[in-house]
Amino acid sequence: MTDQNAPPRAEPSRPAGWENANWSAKQPAPPADARPVTGFERFIGGSPGMVAVRLLVVSLVVGAILMWLDIRPYEIFSALERFFYRISRMGFAAVREIIDYVIVGALIVVPVWFVLRLFNTKR
Repeated sequence: MTDQNAPPRAEPSRPAGWENANWSAKQPAPPADARPVTGFERFIGGSPGMVAVRLLVVSLVVGAILMWLDIRPYEIFSALERFFYRISRMGFAAVREIIDYVIVGALIVVPVWFVLRLFNTKR
């Protein structure tokens, strides 16, 4: 039994721009000349040549910034060597120092991560 005076039922509202969305449509087929993406390419993030070019450009930028800050490659390796040497010489006190390093690093990393997550939620 239906009520003749009841207003018609409205369709559920959809977000703007989704009026003509067809959820059952198949994905378009890739072009005939497209080659399949291998697991290795998926792992490294693209074709090896393009990944190498991107790494080269990013390495150039990071290297320029480090040189501008007067940080040389041998200083980085020397600092890492001293770090591991001190840890091996300290024994159990090294564990406490590593925990201190983690806490100090977390004071920077966690707030930056939180701010980035806040900005990403607005998309």
